[in-house]
Amino acid sequence: MARVPVNIAVGTVGFFLFFVLSQSNPYTSSSPLLLPPPYHGAPSAVILPLYPSPRNSSRTFSNSPRHLLRSDSHSSHPNARMRLYDDLVLNGYYTTRLWIGTPPQQFALIVDTGSTVTYVPCATCEQCGRHQDPKFQPDLSSTYQPVKCNLDCTCDTDRAQCIYERQYAEMNSSSGVLGEDVMSFGNQSELVPQRVVFGCENEETGDIYSQHADGIMGLGRGDLSVVDQLVGKGVISDSFSLCYGGMDIGGGAMVLGGISAPSDMVFSYSDPVRSPYYNIDLKEIHVAGKQLCLNPSVFDGKYGTVLDSGTTYAYLPEAAFLAFKEAIFKELTSLKHVRGPDPNYNDICFSTASSDVSELSKTFPTVEMVFGHQQKLSLSPENYLFQHSKIHGAYCLGIFQNEKDPTTLLGGIIVRNTLVTYDRGRSKIGFWKTNCSELWERLHIPGAPSPSPSSHGKGNSTESPTTSAPGGSPHYDLPEEIQIGKITLDMSLSTNYSYLKPQINKLTEVIAKELDVNASQVNLLNFTSEGTGSLVRWAITPSGSSTYISHESATNIISRLAEHRVRLPDTFGSYQLVQWKVEPSMKRTWWQQNYTAAVVVVIVVVIITIVVGLSVYGVRGMWRHRQQMVNTYKPVGAAVPEQELQPL
Repeated sequence: MARVPVNIAVGTVGFFLFFVLSQSNPYTSSSPLLLPPPYHGAPSAVILPLYPSPRNSSRTFSNSPRHLLRSDSHSSHPNARMRLYDDLVLNGYYTTRLWIGTPPQQFALIVDTGSTVTYVPCATCEQCGRHQDPKFQPDLSSTYQPVKCNLDCTCDTDRAQCIYERQYAEMNSSSGVLGEDVMSFGNQSELVPQRVVFGCENEETGDIYSQHADGIMGLGRGDLSVVDQLVGKGVISDSFSLCYGGMDIGGGAMVLGGISAPSDMVFSYSDPVRSPYYNIDLKEIHVAGKQLCLNPSVFDGKYGTVLDSGTTYAYLPEAAFLAFKEAIFKELTSLKHVRGPDPNYNDICFSTASSDVSELSKTFPTVEMVFGHQQKLSLSPENYLFQHSKIHGAYCLGIFQNEKDPTTLLGGIIVRNTLVTYDRGRSKIGFWKTNCSELWERLHIPGAPSPSPSSHGKGNSTESPTTSAPGGSPHYDLPEEIQIGKITLDMSLSTNYSYLKPQINKLTEVIAKELDVNASQVNLLNFTSEGTGSLVRWAITPSGSSTYISHESATNIISRLAEHRVRLPDTFGSYQLVQWKVEPSMKRTWWQQNYTAAVVVVIVVVIITIVVGLSVYGVRGMWRHRQQMVNTYKPVGAAVPEQELQPL
């Protein structure tokens, strides 16, 4: 396994500088926490990995339309229920979908509690990379307004518009202008679209330039934070929640606004004054029920214990890490040690007899984190291990030493399959172990909606654009009453028509492979130029002798394209599923159902007809020839009829 998602990370400016600036500038926002370089052989402890997501890395929920999740019982405010995509270790981040502008333009944004600014690539950006979705086009939005220069922001050289700039670790940066537009949160949101200030990028460098995700959704404390803006408008309560998928299931869920906390949720105090980052009051760590011999102050050094969704792994101060490693070793004396997947890191890995994630608790010990007031959060093995990418059944520690830095940094691995509620209004953070793929059922939300909206069929076909009205999101709910005979897909590609035309057959093969269908099922219906890009229409038909496409297969095909889980080679650029349509299968005659046999029968009949025809023609010719021979022979002296001369 390459450690790229951990090493390629977005760092931040020093906390003190940020804090001083944030007090005087309401448009200044925090950035992910920057920690010193780790010792040789350990993965970096810095903070927002930015790398493309491999295909099939996320799992979809059910598609049945249901009622919306209700808000916190202590508040009358609505909330926005949103889905998370990608995978923490494989991708280095989780993304969600936001829609900006009127009509809405869709973006895949990395959810990051260590950042406050939300930004997307601007259409005018010539120094931005190719990302998952097309760039934001302010001119196409009737509701977009630039944020004009004022005393509370940094202005451009013409002092006409507010700008932002973010310098990160490893030569990564993002800069652009600030704009305000309508932001929509999906069709499962009780929250209506709201006007929000965000960054419109004019320049990207480093891995921000090359990442697959479009940008960042900042969830930290700060005036540019989406959460702070919505709370400031009074439209949501001062809270949000994240629920990350497990080791073998990517994706997850997010809620902007309050929810009713489960009765057995474990809480920790979070001090909003200490730093703009979300900290918790960690006091002890137990391994297999045994407390590590550590002074509680070890977890309170520098920035304390910071919880950051943009960090992949966990990093402990030196004393805490050494004690944790020793305790783990004592519990796993029977396991064989193996080398890590990446020779650049001294990973601590163990080989087991089983690769079943559900069986890990039988081999690896339970770890507990104890907060103030003896509140205990139990961590299963998936919360401190990651799978070895080269050895089947091997696992490695996902907790590392934070070099000499006394800060404790807890990344997303710690909260896999855990609902984390950032209750900012009450200065506490709650943890509840659950299966995030079944979150709404486990919260006992009656009729909680699936992350996929319902579609609106017309006649015998179902058709839908992937971005609907504000607040809408891609949907692929298919009518159960029909058997699907064809799926029509309209795709917009950023690649120039003249460049793409000679490679269209190769693109067809790639599409077939990515959708897990036979190449013969993918038919090119139309291919035209669209501005600087191309517009392609495909038809997906049943395979072999089958008369229809199953609803499961059709949903999988549409969702892969709509959710950008189809990975095209860079030569084809980025794509957008503009529209899809399903049509019922037609009742086929015996000849259609037995096409091959019918063709053979027709060929045989034609051959027989030709042979018989030639035979008849030949016999008739021979008979006429014989008759002519008989008529032309006359005996000597035989009477010959007198021939009448024809007039000249």
